[in-house]
Amino acid sequence: MMAHLLASLEAGKDIGHYGRLVFTMVASHFLSDEEVLDWLTRDSDVDRDKAAALLRQVEARGYNPPRRDRILQWEREQDFPILPNPEDPDCGNVYKSLKFPDEVYDHIQQYQAEKVDAGEKVA
Repeated sequence: MMAHLLASLEAGKDIGHYGRLVFTMVASHFLSDEEVLDWLTRDSDVDRDKAAALLRQVEARGYNPPRRDRILQWEREQDFPILPNPEDPDCGNVYKSLKFPDEVYDHIQQYQAEKVDAGEKVA
């Protein structure tokens, strides 16, 4: 999925709001802010200010990279296909394909524990 997004950005395609959001949520863990901005501004619908605002939003809200089911949900809300092969259950499973910093996994565990404490079902 990330290779698909990178290739699309490199070609100057508009990957849609959710494509940019997914890209930023994942790439921000592996690239510098400047590199993320450089990639985002290759999108035909994004200027530097719009890219910077998205990156600030992702960082300020502490978004974890999305699960595959969330990516599929977002993909239905735009024209650009975020997943190049949605029939493949591994396509878009960033937690299977990439090793994130420990803080990401710690944040997820904390969130799940809070859901259990609140009496919610954990997915």
